[in-house]
Amino acid sequence: MDILENRHIAILAEDGFEEVELTSPRDTLEQNGAKVTLISPREGKIRSWKNENWGMELPVDVHISEANADDYHGLVIPGGVANPDLLRRSEPVVDFVKHFFEKGKPIASICHGPQVLIETEALQGREMTSFPSIKTDLKNAGARWMDKEVVVDAGLVTSRNPDDLDAFNAKMVEEFAEGIHEEQMTV
Repeated sequence: MDILENRHIAILAEDGFEEVELTSPRDTLEQNGAKVTLISPREGKIRSWKNENWGMELPVDVHISEANADDYHGLVIPGGVANPDLLRRSEPVVDFVKHFFEKGKPIASICHGPQVLIETEALQGREMTSFPSIKTDLKNAGARWMDKEVVVDAGLVTSRNPDDLDAFNAKMVEEFAEGIHEEQMTV
């Protein structure tokens, strides 16, 4: 039996996502039996960033305006410099992400991806990591930042960069398999 069978996971992304930070978690989730849906505030396709150039295009499965957070058991937010900056500007995106915190659903975010989480105002006291350049932003949002390959705090999984993907993917699968985390719920 696949560990994530009957789990529906949302990947939230925009143009400029770091290619491997979306494709590696997506492939890992699917290999473990999860159904994965790519959600974006952009219609049609989104483009990755790879090796300082535009990379592959991926079709968007669901536009954020049609996404219902109740339909998903977990959320992945990949990094890339442009991706989280574009995502955090969208009120429907921020509301979608807030739902996961409010319901105690697991969230996995890598590299610059945690910038989106700042907008939820749900990071107070949480242990996290990220790409070092957003360390101060996360601290200012109330997070306790650590320089580790992966940090897990009540269903919130964060990592620093693509070099950490093996550890990130393993913890992401573990947390998504566990499901709801009562201690993560925010009011």
